[in-house]
Amino acid sequence: MTDTIFALATPPGRGAIAVIRLSGPDSRVVLERLGAGSLTPRLASLRTLVHAGEHLDDALVLRFVAPASYTGEDAAELHLHGGAAVVEGVTRALLDLGLRPAEPGEFTRRAFEHGKLDLTRAEAVADLIDAESDAQRRQALGQLGGALAETYGGFRARLLRALALVEAEIDFPDEEVPDNLARQASPVLGELAAMLEAALADGERGRRVRDGYSVVLIGETNAGKSSLFNALVAREAAIVTDIPGTTRDVLDARVEIGGYVVTLSDTAGLRDSADPIEAEGVRRARARAESADLRLWVRAPGDADGPSASLFRDDDLVVRTKSDLGVDGSGLPVSVRTGDGLEALHDWLAGRLGRDLSGSDFPPVTRARHAQRLGAALSCVRSASVAIERGRPELAGDDLRAAGRALSSVTGEVGVEDVLGEVFASFCIGK
Repeated sequence: MTDTIFALATPPGRGAIAVIRLSGPDSRVVLERLGAGSLTPRLASLRTLVHAGEHLDDALVLRFVAPASYTGEDAAELHLHGGAAVVEGVTRALLDLGLRPAEPGEFTRRAFEHGKLDLTRAEAVADLIDAESDAQRRQALGQLGGALAETYGGFRARLLRALALVEAEIDFPDEEVPDNLARQASPVLGELAAMLEAALADGERGRRVRDGYSVVLIGETNAGKSSLFNALVAREAAIVTDIPGTTRDVLDARVEIGGYVVTLSDTAGLRDSADPIEAEGVRRARARAESADLRLWVRAPGDADGPSASLFRDDDLVVRTKSDLGVDGSGLPVSVRTGDGLEALHDWLAGRLGRDLSGSDFPPVTRARHAQRLGAALSCVRSASVAIERGRPELAGDDLRAAGRALSSVTGEVGVEDVLGEVFASFCIGK
């Protein structure tokens, strides 16, 4: 990392200000060549930016001296007027001065490589930028504050206690140490295995908060699914007609309910059809319903059990649409035409989301890679327990070291090269 990078840190287009960030060893020299020398670190100063005899802009400039910067390198920020021509002119000047445009996530990657952040905090930066709901914001801020790293630190502390006992028996067989020292690690490993199992079981909560909770509207044709979908997303997103089979594909929209992001899906009406296009729509509806976190079974007056009945789960909600025409059977009555029941449905959904997604503890899994490495660690811990029971401490030691590598790769303490691309691929440029 001997080069100096730059990127626009604010959205492109017309605006009041535009911020260009710089990071790397030539940051100070570049500022001087732009006419912004003699800056007091961390103090915004007004400077006239000039390059090749051309007045670029009057800007506020901040300089950060390594290691007291976001990236841990010498860095700077140019707070420009937000016109596209101003940004373009400064960009050309920086290129002329030998700087390189930053790759997505490169500033945060440099912060990680200089020890300013661990991988979990780096991921939290991206999650915070992408946060659409209060719950996503809270989860990202907790992870950025070290809650996830602290959880994994607790796992590793127990693992190291067990490994110390196993290694003592391996390394000092002739010394005056207690017999069967490795067996004393069994209770610790049992406790750790239970913690890892609980973390994996709770992993879906963090994933649902981060990626969105899936709610699928499903039911027979002309049950009112598309009308209800439009009412819930507060816009005419789906086509609504009296013709059965109008909806033939899955239509998704993201909404916020109760402080949580929900991916709401309208689906084709479930019925047997000779039309190959409609039949494909029904197949997709069934597939989406199978993977949903929650299904709303939409039923109009007079609807009987049809092809959808086999998909019903006990924790699904039946919504009785067109309640202004009458209600038959149990379920939550709703009329899109009059608006009756929509607030009650919204409140029910908010309560369900709170039940499924809230928790007193920080979720130990917020990404797929966390779950994968937790699973690998759990497998190694179980294998180590078996090796101890069979009197093979050397095999248990190998397993426990592998478990430690799996846990440490989550925070980036070891074995990070294979995951860096995975972590930073989703970052925006300028962060």
